[in-house]
Amino acid sequence: MSYPAVVTVWFVTSAHPEEVLAAEPKADRGFGRKLLAQINPGWPITPIGQFPLNRSSRPGRDEFYIAGYPGVAVVQTFVEDSEELSHTVGYLRRALPAADTYVFAEGTDSGYGGFSHYVGDELRRSLTATRERVIEDSGLPEPFEAPYWAGEKAEQLGGITLPFEPKDLVREAQRSWIGVDLHAGSPDVHVVGYAVDGRPEPKITQPAKPPKTKTVEEVAARFAEKDSAYDDYDVQSDNDGDEFAELADASVAAAKRIARGIRRRVKSAAAALKERIRHSDRP
Repeated sequence: MSYPAVVTVWFVTSAHPEEVLAAEPKADRGFGRKLLAQINPGWPITPIGQFPLNRSSRPGRDEFYIAGYPGVAVVQTFVEDSEELSHTVGYLRRALPAADTYVFAEGTDSGYGGFSHYVGDELRRSLTATRERVIEDSGLPEPFEAPYWAGEKAEQLGGITLPFEPKDLVREAQRSWIGVDLHAGSPDVHVVGYAVDGRPEPKITQPAKPPKTKTVEEVAARFAEKDSAYDDYDVQSDNDGDEFAELADASVAAAKRIARGIRRRVKSAAAALKERIRHSDRP
């Protein structure tokens, strides 16, 4: 049976990855391109956007979401058949040297979930499963797993089913090891998206800038110029109506500026008065 899944790999050399990610560092567009070219020099690499990993849709086929920060790097992609993590994404796990490498997988159309932890090249812990089937269980359970195995985190179904939802334990593992939850309440993890299927780079249309509102003085000056050369026998231009509209817009803008100034002065005066009253009983 195959298990299509979104797989996230964290490469960690920092002693405190949660502190690195809490600063919400920006992703370097060139980092991911170089990494993908290193993994497969034959891939046609196309940037497809920059966005927070924790607030994005999941990657599709031939898509990678990548970022490299000081002491932490992350790669997320779609895998057709994840199954045993220790064998499925070896090419990806070995893409960068790291003191600790963490792999997390969540099924896209099933309850499949899995996680692995490597220290250097040595596998320390790996668990992949569905509620009904344990696919891989290597190494000693981590302390954060205890309440899940004890049945404290999910409704018990009985029989030979696991006492927890594998996806829930995957997210707990990521919180414990990396210090973030990509599904709720974490700092933004900024990444760059890439496609390797030869698609063209998407074109992003910049929004048009709104026209600048002229000041009353600028519009009045134009009227003064026209008045100085006024001729009763001239046919008046259709643009006169536009100029009156400009004058109206400029007047409204000026009124708004005056109102804002008045509000600021009133607030300042009120604050000063309160301060005087607060200190009035002091000797």
